[in-house]
Amino acid sequence: MLKIMTPKKGRIRRELEKRAPKLEETGKKTLILHGTKTSSVLNSVLTEIYHLKKGNSIKYSRKNENIKPFETGGETSLEFFSLKTDCSLFVYGSHSKKRPNNLVIGRTYDHHIYDIVEVGVENFRSMETFSYDKKLAPQSGSKPFFVFIGEAFDSVDELKHLKEILLDLFHGEVVTNLNLAGIDRVYLCAAVSPNRVFFSHCALHLKKSGTIVPRIELVEVGPSMDMVLRRNRGPNDGLRKEAMKIAPELAKKKEKNVVKDAVLGKFGKIYIPDQKVGSVPLDNKAKGLKRERRESKIKGNDGKTPQKKQKQKQKQKQDAE
Repeated sequence: MLKIMTPKKGRIRRELEKRAPKLEETGKKTLILHGTKTSSVLNSVLTEIYHLKKGNSIKYSRKNENIKPFETGGETSLEFFSLKTDCSLFVYGSHSKKRPNNLVIGRTYDHHIYDIVEVGVENFRSMETFSYDKKLAPQSGSKPFFVFIGEAFDSVDELKHLKEILLDLFHGEVVTNLNLAGIDRVYLCAAVSPNRVFFSHCALHLKKSGTIVPRIELVEVGPSMDMVLRRNRGPNDGLRKEAMKIAPELAKKKEKNVVKDAVLGKFGKIYIPDQKVGSVPLDNKAKGLKRERRESKIKGNDGKTPQKKQKQKQKQKQDAE
């Protein structure tokens, strides 16, 4: 029988409670890693992503020779770092002659590799190359808008996969209430071709429009780059089934005979059993029965009218006298 070890120190206990599964997830942390060889462009990309996710990211500056996400056995070190830092997202940069400026973005479930997307970085521009009013700079930790331009994000499977990972990478913490005045940034993703995506980061500038609704202008603040799709790998069926499980506390109870419609709203059906009128016993105090008895008394049991009854009584009196 295995012995369950419980932490004795409060600091360790609190840290384990943070890593324990929760009904409502907190913000996902991102692990940023360098490969055996990286270029100056790729170093700038990794630094910019670290600044965009400041507070929810951990960046390692050392080179990692053993990390090869797409090869068997090359995931061991990556999963170890994910467990050590409690990060569910990772960004890995490497540079080679075959794949220059290579960027690998992936997700983990239970500190195992869930899915991976590999892109090549081209036409990169850092934040320092953009000139704009610094008052318009987005605040750190603010919630962003996402704009995906192009039908390819709905028709091409590789771009669908990239869209899901980018949303997970930059959306931040899950919130229930949102102040629209605090939204000051937007991420633009335009599908230039089935294997190329233009990525840009813009600030929102609100101007007067003469109406209640302000006019919105986009100010490019960087970074911006072209992402060229190279390789991708989706999750296996077993891991996907395990990751898609919903806790019983969050599962919605099925409502019977209820239909929801976008136009009509919510409406339902009521089933009434057959009414067996013939077998239902009637009460003697019913008004209908009282009326029938009253009419029968007036008419008499033998069908004679009240005038004939009075004449009969008068004759009986005369005979008695």
